[in-house]
Amino acid sequence: MNTYFVVPQSTHNQLVENAYRHRGYTAQEASDGARFCELASTHGIRTHNAIKAIHLDELFGSKVGGCKPGATIEKLPGRFKAVQRWNANRKLGQSVAFEAMDCCMKMADEYGAGIVTVDNAFHYLWGGGYVINAAKKGYIAYTCCTAGTSEVVPFMGKHPTMGTNPHSWAFPTQDQIGFPICIDWATSTVAMGRVQQLAREGKQLPPGAAVDAEGQPTTDPARAKWLLFFGQHKGYGLALVNELLAAFTGSGIPFLRGKWNEGPAGEKHTPHFFFQCIKAEALSCDNFPCGRNQKTNVQAVIKDILGHGNDKVMLPGQLEAEGARLTQQHGGLLFTKAEMDAFAEMARECGASPWKESDFKQVSI
Repeated sequence: MNTYFVVPQSTHNQLVENAYRHRGYTAQEASDGARFCELASTHGIRTHNAIKAIHLDELFGSKVGGCKPGATIEKLPGRFKAVQRWNANRKLGQSVAFEAMDCCMKMADEYGAGIVTVDNAFHYLWGGGYVINAAKKGYIAYTCCTAGTSEVVPFMGKHPTMGTNPHSWAFPTQDQIGFPICIDWATSTVAMGRVQQLAREGKQLPPGAAVDAEGQPTTDPARAKWLLFFGQHKGYGLALVNELLAAFTGSGIPFLRGKWNEGPAGEKHTPHFFFQCIKAEALSCDNFPCGRNQKTNVQAVIKDILGHGNDKVMLPGQLEAEGARLTQQHGGLLFTKAEMDAFAEMARECGASPWKESDFKQVSI
């Protein structure tokens, strides 16, 4: 059982907006940044909340030129009606991602599916948030991206030349089970945000997740320098999908991503995004077994997977749905003492008054 402080969404969002505005972001970008961080915290995503967002901006964003406050998305001409190509010009990743997924949904309404591929991006953090939002509106949604830096050692390799390269899928299954199934993962055994979270909480990494600066396996998050792929060659192969999509779009050398002072002139150092939405009804071949329709067929498939003695099986997205339920139940976002300390530091950095912990109720979960 852990103790959490309950912080109202409006209180959280105001501080996060102040933090972004302090760094030069526009009011709309700050609002998008806060909206995303609220979305992550609502669903219990502790690895990609506001603390991670501001830390990412510190390391790779506005402080070093990896992200440009106030940048404008350039939407490039193309001949394929259900595909759009964007140059993000290093605009805040959350703002780009929200707009791109909205655009995919609009194309899917007209063409059955829609794709937006984004060059010159800045990391959008938790992909699951964008696809869950789309799934709740009836779409099958997918996104992947290349990470902001190379910190994962490829299978049978010695040096980190790839990123954590996450994949995020969501399906509109809320009518069948009460929430969208969301399959969302980094292709590394853990994300670096998880390493940072475990370090804050004084906990250990699982074996096979990371190596230290000498390349030796470690479970100490304070010593973890580089990450390893999950499933060895399988995680590596999935991460390669992200890199190849990026390469076909126009991305630069993976090892140089985020390393602004390295590499030849003209090389890119930015991540790539890929978004896709499919209208669920567009996939129907109208030949479902035993007189079922699409909705009841999906329900039957899920029921069978969870049947045959598998009643304790957890569905992907269930933890996120439980996080959202707890947020609603307790009337605010849930943060640990270590996270409250990090928010206090964020407030001091942007000239805001740190939260008084005594102003917030505490709950044990």
